Amino acid sequence: MRLLDNERHAVDLRTTPVHLGLGSRAKPVEGFAWDPEVLQAYSAAVAADGAEGRMVAIFDGDGPGDHWERHPAGDELVVCLSGSVTVTRDVGGVPDSVVLGPGEATVNPAGAWHAVDMTGPASILTVTAGLGTDHRPRPGARPTENVGTPGPEAP
Repeated sequence: MRLLDNERHAVDLRTTPVHLGLGSRAKPVEGFAWDPEVLQAYSAAVAADGAEGRMVAIFDGDGPGDHWERHPAGDELVVCLSGSVTVTRDVGGVPDSVVLGPGEATVNPAGAWHAVDMTGPASILTVTAGLGTDHRPRPGARPTENVGTPGPEAP
């Protein structure tokens, strides 16, 4: 995994997310994967950006999400690119859902547990404050147990 400076070629956000960092810098993340070792390397590479760093990525899917997540360092923007998605947030123990169609977006507030369900094939673009991100399995209607999935760590 490495951050690319001054990339001038097209970047596929499905396989190569872009890190938005301090100084209004945008750096593609070559060799990124949702793997603990790669996440650790990414966290170390962007640690100087602290809570201001953001990851931009596209996710394709079909069906219910299998986990809850939260981003304590900042808000997350979720944009529906195609299909239909439902974003459900756990707000003080009460589920709050919003349905998005193409071109529509919602903001998950910092620290709010949320899950994304896709109705049929769908794509979303996310702009995420990844520092300290937590994940939990989604066996029921709300988050109940933290499994400690690695996310970018605080410097």
